[in-house]
Amino acid sequence: MKSIFAKSNRGIVCAAAVLLAAIGVEAQAETSYPLTLTNCGHQVTFQKAPERVVSIGQSSTEILYLLGLQDRMVGTAVWIGPVTKGYEEANAKVERLADNDPSFESVVAKKPDLVTAQFQWHVGPEGIVATPEQFEVLGIPVYTSPADCVGKDNTGGGDGVRHTVFTMDLIYQEITELAQIFNVQERGEKLVAELKAREEAAKKKIASADGKLSAVFWFSSAELDIDPYVAGKNGAPGYIMRALGIKNVVDSEEEWPTVGWETIAKSGPTLIVAGKMERRRFPADDVAVKHKFLETDPVTSLLPAVKEGHVVEMDAQAMNPTIRTIEGIEVLADAVEKSGLSK
Repeated sequence: MKSIFAKSNRGIVCAAAVLLAAIGVEAQAETSYPLTLTNCGHQVTFQKAPERVVSIGQSSTEILYLLGLQDRMVGTAVWIGPVTKGYEEANAKVERLADNDPSFESVVAKKPDLVTAQFQWHVGPEGIVATPEQFEVLGIPVYTSPADCVGKDNTGGGDGVRHTVFTMDLIYQEITELAQIFNVQERGEKLVAELKAREEAAKKKIASADGKLSAVFWFSSAELDIDPYVAGKNGAPGYIMRALGIKNVVDSEEEWPTVGWETIAKSGPTLIVAGKMERRRFPADDVAVKHKFLETDPVTSLLPAVKEGHVVEMDAQAMNPTIRTIEGIEVLADAVEKSGLSK
């Protein structure tokens, strides 16, 4: 009997040790407040998980939704297209402060205890909404997407110059840090794992096309009769193309340089990727206008990509460094596969 009880006790002790270890791991995963992070050169401190959030930028908003934090959100702004599928109802319950740029006053009026920003263009050293310091004076911390400040110079106006190649690791950092701020780490880890799996699946679809194709990404144009805004080599479109082994015909560190169609025509891209959005800041924001221009302009109508029907529509959100960039990889991989260009 003594031997049986000894074995039983050892089993209980071992089980308890495993349980305690598991509890320890879980405890370590919990956020310890106050939490201080370094974000875009600023120290940001949180005494507790935020309860009232204003997100300025569609990607920031969608990350918060995907982390299950819609009940903490009291305002959004800067929308390019429809909210990610499945979150239409949740999004309808959150006040939209502006389709484009909100005022500083409208943000502060929501009494947020966190403001998230997708672009420093809106909240940054030269932010058109405000600087982080203006919010900090009121005791409101600002968290800006690392994708818009790490390796990128946003001074001097425009869309900035990206000196370091963008990778999805910056979006994964944003997801992980926001999950930590709100103490929902497990949700963050799950979301990152899902996105990585989707990217790998898309790559496998056209692995045989590696190095055979080239492309240009057309976001928009201030006017149709002037040079278009196309993707530089270091931004999200560059990442999409590198992931799929497609050459970017535009060699520029600017995020969205203007390049003439004559120059683009000389490089002969296999594919033209046209940005699709609900925004109507410029006529060419409308993807139908893009198609008409490509088919009727004396230069673009002669491009093999246009003549052969290799113009791919892509949500403009995927063309920015956002959580939708993975969607962009999927869209382009599907288009290449269906066109037969990967053979």
